Amino acid sequence: MGRVPDVEVNDAGADASGDAYVGLRDGTANDVQDMRRMGKQQQLQRNFSFLSIFGFSMILMSTWESTLGTAAFGFGNGGTAGLIYVYLGTVVGFSLVIASMAEMASMAPTAGGQYHWISEFAPRSSQKFLSYFIGWLCVLGWQAGTAASCFLAGTEIQGLVILNYDNYSPQRWHGTLLTIAVIALCAIFNTLLAKRLPLIEGVVLVLHVAGFFAILIPLWILAPRSTSTEVWTKVEDAQGWGNKGVASLVGIITPVVSLLGADAATHMSEELKNASKTLPKAMLATGVFNGSLGIIMVITFCYTIGDIDSVLATPTGYPFIQVFYNATMSKAGATAMTSIMTSLSIFCGMTNMATASRQLFAFARDNGVPFSRHFQRVPLGWDIPLNAIFFTVIVSSLLSLINIGSVIAFNQITSLGLCALLSSYIVSISCIALKRIRGEPLLPSHFRMGALGLPINLLSIGFLLLAYVFCFFPPAPKPALDAMNWSVVIYFGVLMFSLVYFVLRGRHTYVGPVEYVRKSA
Repeated sequence: MGRVPDVEVNDAGADASGDAYVGLRDGTANDVQDMRRMGKQQQLQRNFSFLSIFGFSMILMSTWESTLGTAAFGFGNGGTAGLIYVYLGTVVGFSLVIASMAEMASMAPTAGGQYHWISEFAPRSSQKFLSYFIGWLCVLGWQAGTAASCFLAGTEIQGLVILNYDNYSPQRWHGTLLTIAVIALCAIFNTLLAKRLPLIEGVVLVLHVAGFFAILIPLWILAPRSTSTEVWTKVEDAQGWGNKGVASLVGIITPVVSLLGADAATHMSEELKNASKTLPKAMLATGVFNGSLGIIMVITFCYTIGDIDSVLATPTGYPFIQVFYNATMSKAGATAMTSIMTSLSIFCGMTNMATASRQLFAFARDNGVPFSRHFQRVPLGWDIPLNAIFFTVIVSSLLSLINIGSVIAFNQITSLGLCALLSSYIVSISCIALKRIRGEPLLPSHFRMGALGLPINLLSIGFLLLAYVFCFFPPAPKPALDAMNWSVVIYFGVLMFSLVYFVLRGRHTYVGPVEYVRKSA
């Protein structure tokens, strides 16, 4: 079924590009055609444009901010040189991944994202089974991602308290309570202020860019400077892995968590005007801009970190806070710089929550989870999946409790989200690669990679498999139970639960998005 031509215009008018609008809720004629082809009803209001969805993606990825927040893993595994080279390789790898996903997003711009693409692109015999399990992993990945971003913001606030109050005795449960407070704030943005979300994203995008320079310039002017020889040649295995290459790859969690989330805009596509055109542009632009800012920041941080051992031992819990203090020699200056980071981390949690709730809403709409009718409900007048948002708040709060019992809680929560989302990327890109290998026709799209499609898909899969394996590693090879990376237990626990649910109920209620596509054809 072809698309409605862009030149068709009705009484609702058209945007600057000439694309026909059917209405504020329905978007353009292309949006209506896409939803009709996929057999979905337009329930959410399309109030995002290119700028607001670009801001949404930029803030969710928060590449340069996440680089500073998670740099301890890279410095502890690989040192400055190891972190830089792994970061550069990860930027290249994720560029290929983003291109692959942008092409699929243009073909099927739906809040379901990866599990929907798998349902359409996988071999018919495995469409239902694969899309079901990837749907569960996508839900898990974004729920964990929300918890991780809010945990980062909450513990950064705790780090500021440690910096400014010498008599404060930090406890892990304090960080958990601060995390829950951040989650509650993000919930307010996603419910009471939901209709203002596109405007908020545009404003925060300005802070994201301005904050980058507000951090970068003081570091280059005030911080002590390491030599280029130290920065570019000092690969270390401080944790005792026995091999510097392995140690550097264990530190891949820093660049991966900084560049993950290219699919975030996809899950908001049913709230985006002219999604099949705008979505791939926003995804590619986000990858280019955030990747560039991340490279500049990681190199800057490596030059200005000073003595790595003393910085990693900072009582604040975050090396970047100590580096800010060492550079400014002022608690007020370090507090101001860290406050920028913390504010952006809170907004990152806000966008993660929006994405996680839409992913759950989409999967529930296809009857993929228990209580699907409850999670797919969009209350009249709200135009948001309210119950899915409340569920995300509860899950994020529960995951933050891991911090009370583990000294590497952020690593565990983050690894859980990373591995779940990386799994969805691997399977979805593998499905479209298989269609190319078999010479099967692809869906029409506004963004197509042509002859480069298969090589890019295959290289993407290879990179993702490497990252997937190392994201299950703990930050150090220590035998202590509280230092282990228990994310693998939760990851496979969710898979086992989904398998049991599939056998008992899911196989009877879940048919997969492709069946709705066939019915609408």
